[in-house]
Amino acid sequence: MGPHYFVQSLFALSGILALLAAVCNWDWFFTTRNMQFLVSRIGRTRSRIVYGFLGLMLIGMAVYFFYATQQA
Repeated sequence: MGPHYFVQSLFALSGILALLAAVCNWDWFFTTRNMQFLVSRIGRTRSRIVYGFLGLMLIGMAVYFFYATQQA
């Protein structure tokens, strides 16, 4: 098992976490100090949309890299 599988799993887990936080509207996620900057600038609803899109992008990248390494 190569290091690329570790990186792919990090992409997938990060994407799943971001997507679940956006869909479930987790209070602990959106009230952290790091998220307060984004929430105060664009609002909580738009922050959820941004993180939902980010989560889908990370999951998509993990799937793409998995299939790209299978072809090589």
